[in-house]
Amino acid sequence: MRIALINENSQAGKNGIIYGALKQVADEHGFEVVNYGMYSPDDRAQLTYVQNGILAATLLNSGAADFVVTGCGTGEGACLALNSFPGVICGHIESPLDAFTFAQINDGNAVAIPFALGFGWGGDLNLTYIFEKLWSKPFGGGYPPERREPEQRNKKILDGVKAVSYRPLPEILRALDRDLVKGAFAGEHFEEYFDRDCTDASYKALVKELTA
Repeated sequence: MRIALINENSQAGKNGIIYGALKQVADEHGFEVVNYGMYSPDDRAQLTYVQNGILAATLLNSGAADFVVTGCGTGEGACLALNSFPGVICGHIESPLDAFTFAQINDGNAVAIPFALGFGWGGDLNLTYIFEKLWSKPFGGGYPPERREPEQRNKKILDGVKAVSYRPLPEILRALDRDLVKGAFAGEHFEEYFDRDCTDASYKALVKELTA
């Protein structure tokens, strides 16, 4: 599994802490973590949580990432932004229990975490515990176990609803403000990582078109 980490500008200063906790757990599972930044509050590319949604959707739909970890001050804005796009099911995660039940019941591909609200003493430990419980079992196993079948059925229904509720992502990206989209792809290492990891040539061409 390839996990993309994305930070927006208000919490960019915590990128190192988040990356450290995420990589510790990912390494135990043999997962790869790709850190798209922001890396510090002084980065040239200043990403908003809306742009995190654009970036996350592009990474997931293009095959450049299998899972996205992101957030903002409360986690709410990032969660709303990511869920605005097709191919993304993002959970708002505050605790290890949230992480476990989201993975087992909702079987999503992204999480939005509050990196300011409630992030006090021990915040780094809570992140580690969140990531541990998130990947403690294969996704979609159901919780409690006797609810597995209806939960899996509901997830398929949700996937079907999302499939008809959104336009294709390329159409959406072309219809958005061009500067907003270009800003989402302006991170220091975006071009390098995306070109290396993207598995869909049409998305590579699309990103080149949108950033030209």
